[in-house]
Amino acid sequence: FGCEWAAAHFRFRPPHSDLAYALEAGKGGPRAILAAVQAHVITYLLFTRETDCTHLERLCRVGHREQGQALATALAETLWAAGGGGRAAVCLVTAPVTTRPHQGCRANSFTERIRLFEFLEKAAAQEFISDHINCFKGEGSHGVILFLYSLLFSRTLER
Repeated sequence: FGCEWAAAHFRFRPPHSDLAYALEAGKGGPRAILAAVQAHVITYLLFTRETDCTHLERLCRVGHREQGQALATALAETLWAAGGGGRAAVCLVTAPVTTRPHQGCRANSFTERIRLFEFLEKAAAQEFISDHINCFKGEGSHGVILFLYSLLFSRTLER
């Protein structure tokens, strides 16, 4: 992954602003994934979230907690769909470990630390993602790469 991918994470515009619903996207490859997740975020905020606000207010009056919930829902929905509606996989990074790469491979200190969590219920996957949302939102978290790996494992390499 290049520099744009390594730095990419899910970052919203400031809470309670006119664009509080919007994910920030830099240049490069990660923008396509951010755009797909953005569509699910908007769908959640407009049609799923319980609130007394009108449709347009639903997008503007989004706080920090609601941003996290919208992102968790969007990620879970996407992973569940990728898994064919019967499973979802979530990849997170564990603490650094010292391992030797297999012959013909080179270590990158990121891939070796990924841990896979599998779910057979969408609600359980969404709750897990919600509990670990900073793993996707945090600066330096490689959140978009983690989500891409999660998509691949949810879909399965065979499919």
